[in-house]
Amino acid sequence: MTAPRGQPHTRGMALGDEDTVISANEAFYDAFAAADVAAMEAIWAREAAVTCLHPGWPRLAGREPVLNSWRGILMHPGRPRIECLKPSVSIYGDTAVVLCYELMTTACLLATNVFVREDGSWRLAHHHAGGPVPAPE
Repeated sequence: MTAPRGQPHTRGMALGDEDTVISANEAFYDAFAAADVAAMEAIWAREAAVTCLHPGWPRLAGREPVLNSWRGILMHPGRPRIECLKPSVSIYGDTAVVLCYELMTTACLLATNVFVREDGSWRLAHHHAGGPVPAPE
């Protein structure tokens, strides 16, 4: 079943889609926490256009520039610890949008993670984190 064009597909969606997207989102944050470059590379889309907006960085477009940024971040000994809080999912056909908070030691950011369905798996196509914002209760 497909949602009407432009409408979130939140109820009546394929069984397990929301949970599968949340799992893919968790895999992204788990790869970050473990500094696991291979896991981070596996999460990102291979066919869809890939973009990333890190706080304070210029826009990154293309799989290799985006993955190079993550390699640098993950290999940096001073990378922040980030906890994903309150993820919410909206599904639009083969695209899913996760909005969440990224709680760090010194700040809280809002993040948008856009996933696309590729070969039956949800893969990250866009990440945008910005803020700071007040932490959720």
